[in-house]
Amino acid sequence: MSRSQGGHWQASLESATGARVVSATRLAGGDIGDSFRVRLGSGEALFVKHYRDAPGDLAAREASGLEWLSAAGAPIRVARALAHGCDWLALEWIESSVPAPGYDDALGEGLAQLHSASPGAFGLTEDNWIGRLPQTNSPLADGDDCWARFYATRRIEPMRQRASHEGLLPAPLEHALGRLIERMPDLVGVEEPAARLHGDLWAGNVLPDERGLPCLIDPACYGGHREIDLAMMRLFGGFSDRVFQAYESITPLSPGATERIPLYQVHPLLVHVCLFGAGYVARLARAVEQALSVHSRG
Repeated sequence: MSRSQGGHWQASLESATGARVVSATRLAGGDIGDSFRVRLGSGEALFVKHYRDAPGDLAAREASGLEWLSAAGAPIRVARALAHGCDWLALEWIESSVPAPGYDDALGEGLAQLHSASPGAFGLTEDNWIGRLPQTNSPLADGDDCWARFYATRRIEPMRQRASHEGLLPAPLEHALGRLIERMPDLVGVEEPAARLHGDLWAGNVLPDERGLPCLIDPACYGGHREIDLAMMRLFGGFSDRVFQAYESITPLSPGATERIPLYQVHPLLVHVCLFGAGYVARLARAVEQALSVHSRG
């Protein structure tokens, strides 16, 4: 890719790193931007994401999210952000390989310890993004049902309003989401400390690194209930049962966790409805129905 094709982000990257861009090879993938393998004059290779028509602070928020996850000191690798501009983010280059023996154990145990490094509150000191959608993280004042209120008002209700405004929700489903919000204190399970969440933990956001061990990328992080990440991992598959067994060998789940999986899949399904359209509405409706079928706090 030539410098003229690369536009201003290459010059901005050179300014930030103090090194000349020798080459930028476009890579496959990326929903909201283009990805490149960049070689600098220093010989260092970088993974660079250039965002197309994305919010101005998306790169900065993703970089700080990676740093926030890494600060936990958990035994699971988190991709390292090296520099960012208004519309690009440079990460260390990770040469992905095949999973090593013990990969599933390393992922489950590492994630359990990441979650256990509690940030001390539900939410985050800054708002961020999930995909190209805004994610409000303002912590709620301490009190009864803090997590239930956070999940209802910071996660479900904003996405319900967005999907409704775009005409994506049938009236019965919108009503059911309202009932879900009203009943949230009875549905979320026993109170737990806030976990340090990745926030968008599907299989595409974990990769085996050069050693064949798991590395986390592309977070939408905040302090929340740990079952959020685990429910997202089950939503689209790609993780073996051994990962979840290894997780529970470190930190067993609270009673009723299996029954709460649909509840904690409602938010990512709403996100998918908002991002990708009505094709996810039927699955969202099933998750809401299943979540409402749980009669009391676990």
